[in-house]
Amino acid sequence: MAAPLAKIGIISIGDMGVGIAKLLVANGFSVATNANGRSNDTLERAKSAQVELLDSDEALVRQCAVILSVVPPRDAVATAQRIADALSISGRDNDDNNNNNNTPLYFADLNAVSPSTVKRIAALFDSREDGLPAPVPAPVRFVDGSILGGPPKPKPVDAGADATGSSTQWSLPHIPTSGPHQLSAIPVFGPRLAATLNARHISGAIGAASGLKMCFGGLSKGLTAIAVQSFATAARLGVLGELRAELGAVLPRHLELAERGVVGMAPKAYRWAGEMEEVACTLAEEGGFDPDTFVGAAKTYRLVADDTVLGREKVGKRVRGTTVEDVADAVAEGLRTKRKKND
Repeated sequence: MAAPLAKIGIISIGDMGVGIAKLLVANGFSVATNANGRSNDTLERAKSAQVELLDSDEALVRQCAVILSVVPPRDAVATAQRIADALSISGRDNDDNNNNNNTPLYFADLNAVSPSTVKRIAALFDSREDGLPAPVPAPVRFVDGSILGGPPKPKPVDAGADATGSSTQWSLPHIPTSGPHQLSAIPVFGPRLAATLNARHISGAIGAASGLKMCFGGLSKGLTAIAVQSFATAARLGVLGELRAELGAVLPRHLELAERGVVGMAPKAYRWAGEMEEVACTLAEEGGFDPDTFVGAAKTYRLVADDTVLGREKVGKRVRGTTVEDVADAVAEGLRTKRKKND
């Protein structure tokens, strides 16, 4: 078996992280994660994707050439701080992977955060404005990135190979990146890594890739939040069937998108609440708009996650909310229960 092209660290191994891990392994990379304190479900996902389980962030930064941060928006800053702290403690001494203190670690933040948040994250690794040394002693090259679309998934084919040389074709999200550093510029394996991830560098400015994600997420997940409210209200009025019929007749594409979004939303609602808050921040700070629209969307997803049975749903283990009717009923019931508690 050929030696892996490079070891890539992923934090963390959720639905998206495990999809990226499987894609990288299938294309000649090895993947590692910090497994310390992780749940049994996470450990099993990691093992199924052939992810090496390390016991600390220090081990992760010593052994990996690139670290991809793929966490809920609320954890993005803390995750970057963890890596900065690990570098301060351990450095990047010589090890079996030939990393050393002169080899830059690439840290790519691929999370759904606003431009202002990603700039805070970049500052953890960048030089200080006064010219003094950065807080992280080891060299780090920061990449602002985002993920547009669902997790990578294999699509077996009868014969032949895809553009990356794999005998399996993949359904891939788009990964725009920005900032002064590019994944494709990493010596030796960078072009292969960028091609495998379907990464495209769109700007030299940190904040551009994250800003694109915020505008994209505002349209896609914003529509789903509106649909949750409309379908649940229609159900309480007894006109959900009529609403869907009219949408199907007049706006069939809207109905298709709304139904698919609402049914797939439940296991991700806790993440999407934070993303909508970051969208609200982006549209206020960068666009000059009032944030109320997407603050409201965040509240809708937080209601689903915290006050309905749908908040217990897991990707791949769905029980409730697999139909529009059940989502509407569960949300309406959650609202009734919440109002009773508050009365």
